[in-house]
Amino acid sequence: MIIEYSGLKEINGSLVVLDNIKDAAYDEMVEIRLDNGSSRTGRVVQIDGERVVVQVFEGTKGISLVNTQTRFTGHPIELSLAPEILGRVFDGLGRPADGLGEVYPKEKRDVNSSPINPVSRVYPKNYINTGISAIDALTTLIRGQKLPIFSGSGMKHNELAVQIVKQASVADGEDFAVVFAAMGVKNDVADYFKRSFEKANVMDKVVMFLNHSNDPIVERIMTPRCALTAAEYLAFELGMNILVILTDMTSYAEALREFSSSKGEIPARKGFPGYLYSDFASLYERAGIIKGKKGSVTQIPILTMPNDDINHPIPDLTGYITEGQIVLDRSLDAKGIYPPVGILSSLSRLMKDGVGAGYTREDHSKLSDQLFSCYAKVQDAKSLASVIGEDELSPADKRILEFGKRFEKEFISQTQSENRTIIQTLDLGWELLRMLPREDLDRLDDKTVEKYYYQK
Repeated sequence: MIIEYSGLKEINGSLVVLDNIKDAAYDEMVEIRLDNGSSRTGRVVQIDGERVVVQVFEGTKGISLVNTQTRFTGHPIELSLAPEILGRVFDGLGRPADGLGEVYPKEKRDVNSSPINPVSRVYPKNYINTGISAIDALTTLIRGQKLPIFSGSGMKHNELAVQIVKQASVADGEDFAVVFAAMGVKNDVADYFKRSFEKANVMDKVVMFLNHSNDPIVERIMTPRCALTAAEYLAFELGMNILVILTDMTSYAEALREFSSSKGEIPARKGFPGYLYSDFASLYERAGIIKGKKGSVTQIPILTMPNDDINHPIPDLTGYITEGQIVLDRSLDAKGIYPPVGILSSLSRLMKDGVGAGYTREDHSKLSDQLFSCYAKVQDAKSLASVIGEDELSPADKRILEFGKRFEKEFISQTQSENRTIIQTLDLGWELLRMLPREDLDRLDDKTVEKYYYQK
């Protein structure tokens, strides 16, 4: 039996409080009807005995303590799912936002899914090609991995996200698609994403969830959950390999902080709730491969580090949960290098098991190690040159500096439409290493050197 409750006990911002409510459930959806005939949607966010706190998605403007009828639906937020969601654009709550009508669901799923059980996981061992040399060669994205991008305000992370969506593919030709979720973006940025995908003719393999900066914060909190629910359906029901891009997790975390503050919770670091780590984990750990299932879910969360501080709670906690990070470097960005990937501060912890013979090429891992080593020597030479002057450097240090300039200009840097194959990327790496004498290549064995270094 459905019971409707008249009136409210309290109103606090976007939160309303009802008393004497029986059998309510956390995350349960609520319908609030006003005397003027309009209705609003809410979600149960707190239960204390028979006292229930509901967050109203559309806000509480026009709501009073006496002009409402509240009905509890008995189910949480659910997403309508069907193969036809590919190519569609949804708002932050999974409602169609492209004017193409409703999705006729094959099934509906609770968006508050659980992380993958560790016992059911399959260790990720194959790679996703992005066409971007700095990622494919040195911080390789492995299928089923969660590999965040740490950026800064004003840097080109949106352009990088678009390029990854346009170019990403799996090597074996299996079904591949992208679920793209944008949180707290301005209207012009949302339009940029849509136009870019349409212009590149990739919308048929993309599912978009767009939450704008003027949308309710509770919608922002649900956006990544809707996106991951869609990804899990495509991956584990339809057998597709899904790449999920979540941007910007900083907007998500700030919405969570505002929501926590409105409930009167005690803040932790930088005012964020103490459960920020477990909340992030509930999202990031939904990436992976499940035993007996054909598909995979791979995540690239993108976040902007406040004041470029990598020790800020958002990147700090993200780094604990994920398997590496791609860090964008502001000094490279200032030089006009795109993408400005800071090689020495980036890593992919699962890369070692997803590259090499049978995946990319047998020399990939050794070449990567040598490029890292040489680029680290470039930074040492730059530090020395800042003290004694570049003219006073030894011939070896001058040579390594020249290598660094070419490495940044030719290997890291590429245009936003340049899609390099993994073979082109590896060959380019060897071409740059040939600038250096054999005795400087201390990470390579003689067999690899003989096969690739001396081969023109």
